[in-house]
Amino acid sequence: MPSYSIGQAAQLLAVSPETVRRWADGGHLAMDRSSSGNRLIDGVSLAAFATERAAGLHPVPEGGALTSVRNSFAGIVTAVTMDDIVAQVEIQSGPHRLVSLISRESVEELGLEVGVLATARVKSTNVHIDRPGSPA
Repeated sequence: MPSYSIGQAAQLLAVSPETVRRWADGGHLAMDRSSSGNRLIDGVSLAAFATERAAGLHPVPEGGALTSVRNSFAGIVTAVTMDDIVAQVEIQSGPHRLVSLISRESVEELGLEVGVLATARVKSTNVHIDRPGSPA
């Protein structure tokens, strides 16, 4: 069974090592000690915790359509570059930077601009961008 150090778990969860220690001490993560006394986070427990923690991060807006796209990255728009027809939109989702080329019309309809919360949904090689509360 794989296990992870506090630092590795913190990196995977995108939080500080102290946060992982508090979660482990609070019983949210299964923890053991190595033969040298270092804390080790159980890999199965870490995977379950990461999945549970991510649940609800990408809700469907009220009245919005359900989607078959399962790879979602909620984040903040950090850049929008447009010409007459096409736009490039960048989203920072935790440690992930996603870049999508979409139509200028889509950017305008979704109200995408720097600082707006948006979700990039990835299916195959296409990136779809949704904004909470926008019409489907």
